Amino acid sequence: MKNRLKVLRAERDWTQADLANALEVSRQTINAIEKGKFDPSLPLAFKAARLFKLPIEAIFIDEEKAL
Repeated sequence: MKNRLKVLRAERDWTQADLANALEVSRQTINAIEKGKFDPSLPLAFKAARLFKLPIEAIFIDEEKAL
């Protein structure tokens, strides 16, 4: 699953640690999600959507649907 977390974070001048604190996860989790090594849980995806005030599909892209 691709995502726009890194771009959205950079637009707000947030560090991975800032985002991790806001989402109550580790910085390593944010790093793994940004690099596509880890897919977030549905509750975490909703939490990110609320934080960025965007729909989930504006942050996380289903690659199978994009094909």
